Amino acid sequence: MSTTSKLLVTPTAIHDVLIIEPKVFGDERGWFTESFNAQDFAAATGLNMEFVQDNHSFSRQWTLRGLHYQLEQTQGKLVRVVAGSVFDVAVDIRKDSPTYGKWVGVELSAQNHKQMWVPPGLAHGFLVLSETAEFLYKTTDYYHPQSEACLAWNDPQMNIKWPFPQGISPNMNAKDSAGLSWDAAPKF
Repeated sequence: MSTTSKLLVTPTAIHDVLIIEPKVFGDERGWFTESFNAQDFAAATGLNMEFVQDNHSFSRQWTLRGLHYQLEQTQGKLVRVVAGSVFDVAVDIRKDSPTYGKWVGVELSAQNHKQMWVPPGLAHGFLVLSETAEFLYKTTDYYHPQSEACLAWNDPQMNIKWPFPQGISPNMNAKDSAGLSWDAAPKF
């Protein structure tokens, strides 16, 4: 765990996936936080990233998006939630990584202000836990639909522990429902 005056950075079981907590200043009027500052991010993480695209999605409860990645123009993602809460997951699909095939998951919410850094070479997805959620993420490269791949969210080899209540199934689009098995999905 490292800290600067404005950021707390906690490593995860996948060594280069990081949980980042910006300092929140609050009083009776409400609160303020710097959601991103390039100098503080670089100082706290050791990463000097250039982000080229910001994305914002809105989803209803039990929507599952992912597990997405791009084979070309691979994207690093700095993800956060500004309304509601999600269970956010990253899966290491880099064959030369010591954590190849492993996953990490964390709850990101508007209340906890946590962010997750997902480096290039990982599949990423999230499950909406609250009634609705707004999910924001910065990317290090542009969206490249021609090389996008989707890993099956429920592949037994990954055995991701999605926090579904008993009897609830995910709300998914056709692309995510047709995600590739671990064995069939292309890797890095």
